[in-house]
Amino acid sequence: MVENVDWAVWSGNAEDTAARPDAPAPPREPSPSGRWSRRGLQAWMLVLPVDALMIMLSALWMPRFATTLAVTAVLTVLGFSTGGRYRAKLHLSVLDELPTIIARLLMVIAVVVTLRAVWFVAVDPLANTAGDDAGAVVLFLAAHVLLGVVVGRFVSTAIILAARRRMLIAHRTILVGGGVTAAELATLLRRHRRYGLDVIGFVDDGERCEASFVVPHLGPVSMLGEAVAAHGVDVLLVTGGNRSDLELLRLLRQPDCVACDLLVVPRLYSLHTQTGTADHIGSIPILRIRTPALNGVTHVIKRILGGLLAATALVALSPLLLLCALAVRIEGGPGVIFRQERVGRDGQHFACLKFRSMTPRSTEESATQWNVAQDDRIGPVGRILRRTSLDELPQLWNVVRGDMALVGPRPERPHFVEQFSGRYVDYPTRHRVSVGMTGLAQVSGLRGDTPIADRARFDNYYIENWSLWLDVKVLLRTVAEVLGARGR
Repeated sequence: MVENVDWAVWSGNAEDTAARPDAPAPPREPSPSGRWSRRGLQAWMLVLPVDALMIMLSALWMPRFATTLAVTAVLTVLGFSTGGRYRAKLHLSVLDELPTIIARLLMVIAVVVTLRAVWFVAVDPLANTAGDDAGAVVLFLAAHVLLGVVVGRFVSTAIILAARRRMLIAHRTILVGGGVTAAELATLLRRHRRYGLDVIGFVDDGERCEASFVVPHLGPVSMLGEAVAAHGVDVLLVTGGNRSDLELLRLLRQPDCVACDLLVVPRLYSLHTQTGTADHIGSIPILRIRTPALNGVTHVIKRILGGLLAATALVALSPLLLLCALAVRIEGGPGVIFRQERVGRDGQHFACLKFRSMTPRSTEESATQWNVAQDDRIGPVGRILRRTSLDELPQLWNVVRGDMALVGPRPERPHFVEQFSGRYVDYPTRHRVSVGMTGLAQVSGLRGDTPIADRARFDNYYIENWSLWLDVKVLLRTVAEVLGARGR
């Protein structure tokens, strides 16, 4: 069972593929629409309601605890959702998950008992109900909730495994690489349907590959995107190959492949993220890589929160902004705000705002010259503004407008974007997200005249590992950088 993909249900008969596990599967013809029919079944649709049902079941014979059980059910569902516990692994085992399940449930029970006690005290401070039955509530919840959820997990896991074995749940999978490991994985997955992956073939640059004795060869690795689109694939399993890590990463992140769930036999360090989770097929280790969420609810939340924080900061820092503007005006005359064309998300251009810290000799120089901190045209005020990063405060308005985010790769001028994109192969991929006032590269010491390749690596690492908490960490580190005046 895999995150963020639909469960595939073959419209054809699966008997031919199941009859001889060691024989290559014949190529399947796609449906007239170019995709195999699919049904939107996912693990949480079964496991989540079963968890809630098993918790509430105890209310049938203990109705006075119905409200307490309802709160417990809601908090349990939220707790498991945020922890990714409703995403089933390839190798399903309740016993493997049991320590985590019990630990999370005990935390929920502690919160519920505390809330119940606070509620009784708030409603009737003179009542002893909260204290008298606290122990009974703990024992009741521990016995019934723990037992109910664990039993429910055994039931839901059995149902999921049965559906996998009967090919009711089967993810269309392409192996990337056709070597010995790919052949072994293809054999295991066709012999043991419990993993829920249906291998339709492999891509590899070689002409004679070990995997061709088990599954069809779909073409070279460069044809991966076309194979995914043609066969309606929703899982890619990287087993090896002769391509470099960077080449392979670009192929895996192309538009036709980016929606696929990505599984990797550990080898490519470039694909490793903090959000990767370990799994295995038989005795072969598998690393599940989270596809970076470039859109969706969390990014809408990021946009809204960023805009609100930027607007609030503009109001709160207005005295400081006026002071900076006055200092710039006194030192250099009119033209306090400096507008410069920068490249944002998906290559879109926008006018980036800054307090003027120096005056360029021409528009061409502003667009094409790499300025350094030692430029003799930077006056005392400009040096202070640059050193403290106060010259970038007007970009809060860019954030409010939506040109930028608070956190993201720093925007660069079109001239240098074109130059760096031709020189550093992973530089263009940093424009997959909104550019930011601050970024992971900047708080990691990569400011000013530092290697562009290092900045690009940090920017792409940020994108691959993005979370709201990572943004919070970057903002906190930015505050420390500004207070320590560790700017340019």
